[in-house]
Amino acid sequence: MNEQIIMKRIAKKIKSIGLGLGFDQIGISDINLEHAKKPYQDWIKSNFQGDMSYLKRHSDLKFNPKKLVPNTLRVISARIDYFPNDRNTRSTLKNKDKAYISRYALGRDYHKVIRSKLKKLSEKIKAEVKEHSVEFRVFTDSAPVLEVELAEKAGLGWRGKHTLLINKDHGSWFFLGEIFINLPLPTDSKLSNHCGSCKACIDICPTKAIIAPYKLDARKCISYLTIEHKGVIPLEYRKAIGNRIYGCDDCQLICPWNKYSKVTNEHDFLIRKNLHTISLIESFKLSKEKFETLFNGSAILRLGYERWLRNIAIGLGNAKKSKEILLLLNKRLSDTSPMVKEHINWAIKEQSDKNLQ
Repeated sequence: MNEQIIMKRIAKKIKSIGLGLGFDQIGISDINLEHAKKPYQDWIKSNFQGDMSYLKRHSDLKFNPKKLVPNTLRVISARIDYFPNDRNTRSTLKNKDKAYISRYALGRDYHKVIRSKLKKLSEKIKAEVKEHSVEFRVFTDSAPVLEVELAEKAGLGWRGKHTLLINKDHGSWFFLGEIFINLPLPTDSKLSNHCGSCKACIDICPTKAIIAPYKLDARKCISYLTIEHKGVIPLEYRKAIGNRIYGCDDCQLICPWNKYSKVTNEHDFLIRKNLHTISLIESFKLSKEKFETLFNGSAILRLGYERWLRNIAIGLGNAKKSKEILLLLNKRLSDTSPMVKEHINWAIKEQSDKNLQ
């Protein structure tokens, strides 16, 4: 039996095993990423990455997977849906007293969940292909890996105008993970783009961070500002942030393709500790110890307590006028960092102005 037929059977087996482990789709691509180099470099030159300096590093590894993992011939991309069991997403976003947390962070930290599944898949591949010396390395939102470009090449979807990957049958509420492997597996075909003339994601963006189709200025993006940005959040974006204390889902909520999305089958991504109903007030009352306990095992823990308070202070400033909120904000002033104080003072002014109206 020739190698081509053998590899075709192995690829089919890999996809079957992947689905059995809980992934929703598996695709395979080659490692040629030359097409992505210029757009990425132009994006970096425009400083759209903001404080994410790591995105500027190791560009030689990003565009040449073989330099990142020697002997790599193919990349196995895996998709797993994460939309949780919450049908009140839009109403939570509109409720100024509630703390809106991006849907991906309502469950367990996806890094650990997906990495564990990828490792299991890799070991099963190795066991299936005993006659080959299999070498692999797994990634999920880690290391200099262009995961959207690789997933697009692997046929998992197309890059939408909001820059996220969209799948025709499953929308965009999913995570990606990769296995770099040294087997010459047959590759899947790239899908055509189906965004058409739609620009709903561009129009809905609260801070106008999607400055053109397929071009995001991260410095304006609420997800960047509330999660990645470590300092003071610029004044011009605070009103637009509303009650979004961790991330933003507006561009996904408005996307027509997400009418096909389904609630995740992965138990670890279902809502934990009623995070979808937490109020801004109870969020701000959390001590550092309670914050760390509540978010143990969650992606939110990496935000840190200081930025958690910073974000909620903005939410409280945007909330309905309340004497309770004013008292709570003033109580925090005496025992917090200068960075958080700056946001609390802004929130106090916003609440005071509302009370005068």
